[in-house]
Amino acid sequence: MYDDQSLSHTRWDYKYHVVWIPKYRKQKIYGSIRKYLGKILHDLAGQKQCRILEGHLHSDHVHMLLSIPPKYSVSQVVGFLKGKSAIQIARNFQGRKQNFTGQHFWSRGYYVSTVGKDENIVREYIRNQEREDKRLDQLNLFG
Repeated sequence: MYDDQSLSHTRWDYKYHVVWIPKYRKQKIYGSIRKYLGKILHDLAGQKQCRILEGHLHSDHVHMLLSIPPKYSVSQVVGFLKGKSAIQIARNFQGRKQNFTGQHFWSRGYYVSTVGKDENIVREYIRNQEREDKRLDQLNLFG
């Protein structure tokens, strides 16, 4: 399942499982923001020669399987995705026409894990995350 990619002098196959949340874990990713955010994240990833191989937007977090070229660090790419997407959300959904300061859409941190031979397991986990969250919520209701 390796799909090596290349730059002018490099062959690589780096994949990362990345998760981040909105500020205060508020359930903000729904409806039109959810549809818009998926497209924006794919476009922004393309600007850094990255690919979103698998992804899912939940109401309170984002899961991605991200392929990042070796010329960029993970923190650089995640910071770029979070920063630029927050600006786009503020402009299109919060009525701000200029760049804004003092207000943030995303929380500061993120989770990242390298993906090697477990790529299929991570892909399956991302696909089934929403189902698993609902199942656990039902267990907590009756527990």
